[in-house]
Amino acid sequence: MSEQLTLAQLAEKLGAELRLVNGASGNQIPTGLNTLQDAGENQVSFLASANYRRFLAETRACAVLVTADQAEACPVSALVVANPYLAFAQATAIYDDAPRYAPGIDATASVHPTAEVHESAAIGPGTVIEKDVKVAAGVVIGPGCVVGAGSEIGARSRLFPGVVVYHGCYIGTDCIVHANTVIGADGFGFAPSEGRWNKIHQLGGVEISDQVEIGACSCIDRGALGNTVIGRGVKIDNMVQIAHNVQIGDYTAMAACSAVAGSTVIGKQCTIAGGVGIVGHLTIADRTHVTARTLVTKSIENAGSYSSGTPFSESRAWRRNAVRYGQLDQMARRLRELETTLAMLSTETSTESQASGSE
Repeated sequence: MSEQLTLAQLAEKLGAELRLVNGASGNQIPTGLNTLQDAGENQVSFLASANYRRFLAETRACAVLVTADQAEACPVSALVVANPYLAFAQATAIYDDAPRYAPGIDATASVHPTAEVHESAAIGPGTVIEKDVKVAAGVVIGPGCVVGAGSEIGARSRLFPGVVVYHGCYIGTDCIVHANTVIGADGFGFAPSEGRWNKIHQLGGVEISDQVEIGACSCIDRGALGNTVIGRGVKIDNMVQIAHNVQIGDYTAMAACSAVAGSTVIGKQCTIAGGVGIVGHLTIADRTHVTARTLVTKSIENAGSYSSGTPFSESRAWRRNAVRYGQLDQMARRLRELETTLAMLSTETSTESQASGSE
């Protein structure tokens, strides 16, 4: 159940200036949050992008999170803040109505006698906690999870249903791991010999720092030697693949369907957009932004924005251009030949002009 706050209390909690209009009362109790165009009379909204300003005049929200320069155009009560999107994020925590779980171990869960589970932790139905696992205070482990031998889950972290944490992995405090994610599976390591692949057993683990959130159906592989390391505050979206011995720096964010091959080091405060592929054994500088569907094939030494691939176009035009891509090398050679010919002609013309001037 979300908190029941009056508008005045909400403003205080968000550090906002409450500007009431049309006889509105600071004692009104909002029921939740919604968009400008869909909010009802008992809901709070926000304006964080100029693209949505057109909806402000017609909103039915009881109050809107806005900046000071937007407040005059707000037809309803305003919650004036420096950063409406950040205030909205903080408000979502207040109105979060996700189920709360009482401490305790469900009767159908299997907890090994050597495991240490704090009395304030909640262990859901059908979950398996193997030997020597440590589960700290306030942890919530949902139904059907598996936590492998010797792994540790830090205080107040939450594993949603179906999460699998293999043996010898560490998850820090205040982390969230969404449904069906796998942490600590074997990295993709095989040695070729006589036409066959020989497995390289993965002897490391996974180390996830504090305040990390990992989306649904993502995979973070264990290290071959040493650990795969996810830094503090990293945010990983759904269906992301992190290979063995990858290191991701603090506060980096990775969007859905991106993938990083083994032993690559990604710096701090980077953003990796959807569908990006990063090959192995590279280094990516701090504060690098890689745009959607980019393939990174060499290290990035300087912060900035990097892209590859081609934008979509009408199919017939795309097919013609695709043919031209295959002709680029031939075209480049012809261009060099033309440049050489032009240079020679320019030299001959200059020589002739000098000769004429001396006569």
